[in-house]
Amino acid sequence: MNVTGVVDDGMLAGNMADLLARMGCSSGSIAECMPSSSALIAAGGALALGYTLWEQAKFRWYRAFKKGGVMPGPSVVTPILGGIVEMVKDPYGFWEKQRQYSFPGMSWNSICGVFTIFVTDAALSRYVFSHNSEDSLLLCLHPNAEWILGGTNIAFMSGPEHKALRKSFLALFTRRALGLYVLKQDALIRKHFEDWLSMPGPVEVRPLIRDLNANTSQEVFMGPYLDDPQERAQFYESYRAMTDGFLAFPLMVPGTAVWKGRKGRFYIVKILTKAAARSKVRMAAGQEPECLLDFWTKQILSDMKDAADAGTEPPFYSDDKRIAETMMDFLFASQDASTASLVWTVTLMAEHPDVLARVREEQLRLRPDPSAPITGDVLNEMTYTRQVVKEILRFRPPAPMVPQRAQVPFKLTETYTAPKGSLIIPSVISACKQGYSEPDRFDPDRFGPERQEDIKFASNYLVFGHGPHYCVGKEYANNHLTVFLSLLSTSLDWSRVRSAESDEIKYLPTIYPGDSVFHMGRFGGKVGCKAV
Repeated sequence: MNVTGVVDDGMLAGNMADLLARMGCSSGSIAECMPSSSALIAAGGALALGYTLWEQAKFRWYRAFKKGGVMPGPSVVTPILGGIVEMVKDPYGFWEKQRQYSFPGMSWNSICGVFTIFVTDAALSRYVFSHNSEDSLLLCLHPNAEWILGGTNIAFMSGPEHKALRKSFLALFTRRALGLYVLKQDALIRKHFEDWLSMPGPVEVRPLIRDLNANTSQEVFMGPYLDDPQERAQFYESYRAMTDGFLAFPLMVPGTAVWKGRKGRFYIVKILTKAAARSKVRMAAGQEPECLLDFWTKQILSDMKDAADAGTEPPFYSDDKRIAETMMDFLFASQDASTASLVWTVTLMAEHPDVLARVREEQLRLRPDPSAPITGDVLNEMTYTRQVVKEILRFRPPAPMVPQRAQVPFKLTETYTAPKGSLIIPSVISACKQGYSEPDRFDPDRFGPERQEDIKFASNYLVFGHGPHYCVGKEYANNHLTVFLSLLSTSLDWSRVRSAESDEIKYLPTIYPGDSVFHMGRFGGKVGCKAV
């Protein structure tokens, strides 16, 4: 017999009244038993206080070294938020203050309640960079990164697949390939300079350099495959949307910048998938490579043949869509860091006319006819110009830090193990200040044959990272900056329009000068075009 249905309303009411009476509600009213607003506030306050004390105690525990003492850093942090407000208001100032807690060494802070270790010792940074696996450290990019770039991005990879993919990239940066890229870089940079000269001054060069860099990357990487003007225009806008998404609040709902950036990725991958298929057809027919995609496709076809001969599956990266996703990664990786370094190139040369004069002397000696295209062979002879490029990157490394997340408790030193889930952030800026004479002075001669600081302190030059995620496009990036500086010095004259913000440094999230406004004129002509 089912007895659940025989309880009548009277019995239920009686039991409820009895229960309320036991709780101290004499009138039998539920409302009387509800806590008052003051009681709720008191309870909330007690919980908040309890969490604050627990969080501070936890961080104190996390900071402790095995042999006594605690890691340098703030004595207390704002509960839950940590230093995020200060970091958002003044990113460069926040991290510079963090660096000064311990240099060289490591210090701590809290970012949105996450225990964060800032590494300022170059050797320790190299050690951190050398680990990349599910049982040690993994890269932890911008909060919007996975939404915008997708989960298959190279930055999120580790292990054998990551190693195999990077091995296939060797064909992209041979002497022959780099020589072809230089000719394309030369032609496009000259074209953009002519456009700049037609503009009324003064001009803020950062957006101009961003466009120059994007167009150069697209031409060098994709060449003949972005041949539809309408597709190319939308491709560029989608690319811009991805970049803008990284500067936005991490909110992924329709209409937000992050959502537009993710949508932009879908379009870019769609176009690049078609390009990959076309490149395979051309390379299979024996045609000569015309861009980076062609060099990689040629290598992929060879890898596919080797797999077929061995009776194994083709490499995972040989699928057209996977090729497209990787090419998108290349395009995106080449954008922000190079743009920042190109802006610093213009700015630092304006601030150091003596260095610019020596660059010009070398250029006019090696290139008596400045209108002739720069070749790879001539580029390799530019000893001083390359010293200047190397010093620009050391003095203002575009990617100042590379966050990692500890997947397990991670031993950093003999006396300290980072807790699981903590952020470990090697500081590239700090590494580039270690060892070098007068590190805060812009001095390309440090890399000359007399002083050889590039050899003495090579292990501290972490501009391109280190370990499994070391930048495979290092030579391409160096060539791009060298070609740009070479042509800049023999094509333009420029003078900086300074303001109260000129000496500031901005994180966007790579670092830029506070402003970069210049009067532009043709080299040998009159500098100081008037604004109209």
